[in-house]
Amino acid sequence: MPAKRLIKLLGKFFAITLPLTQVTTASASSFDSDLYASLAAIAPELSRTVLKTALKATNCAVNQGTAEPRRLAIIDYSLPSTEKRLWIFDLQQRSLLLQELVAHGRNSGELSATAFSNTLGSYQSSLGLFVGDESYSGKHGYSLRLDGLEPGVNDLARERAIVIHGADYVDPGWIDEHGRIGRSLGCPAVPREAAQQVVDNLKGGQLIFTYYPDQEWLNSSSYLNCDTPRVAANR
Repeated sequence: MPAKRLIKLLGKFFAITLPLTQVTTASASSFDSDLYASLAAIAPELSRTVLKTALKATNCAVNQGTAEPRRLAIIDYSLPSTEKRLWIFDLQQRSLLLQELVAHGRNSGELSATAFSNTLGSYQSSLGLFVGDESYSGKHGYSLRLDGLEPGVNDLARERAIVIHGADYVDPGWIDEHGRIGRSLGCPAVPREAAQQVVDNLKGGQLIFTYYPDQEWLNSSSYLNCDTPRVAANR
């Protein structure tokens, strides 16, 4: 083929290919923005900062090999336990499935949680990104085992028996009597009547993100600083 004709063909190829690449990149970027906007609109009481942080962690986890979730739970531990600080979203339908009360650990704080741990026997809640694994029936009834994805932050969740379960002390009646809901041994316990819905929506590989404005964690979390090589090997 003559050189002049080859150059002409290559010019046409790149003229077509480059705009397609640009469109693909723009679409991927706008999808995240659209998802954020959709979730923000249906959950006006959820902090925009917390929502953005949760989606950032989720995107990082998926990019690093975690199975893409259909649903995402967000717990904002910066809110007092008297507020419904658990949200569960259907990411495919872009809908809010649930907003509910959720407990923190007894050694994390009274009305509000301020201390967090990954240590066995600490009776504190943990921060960061978790995977909801298998459901089971135990002493608290229908429950969900959690696996923490962040080394040194929450990766001992299974060893610590940090699970989602129903509890009688997660109830508005406790607020009337004690000025707060009851506290767990570190588990994100939910109202007894909501347990089945919560567990069924989060089992089988869905993601749970727990937030608190702890600067050390925000600055060091692998999933919130996705350009670093510290992300753990995923299941």
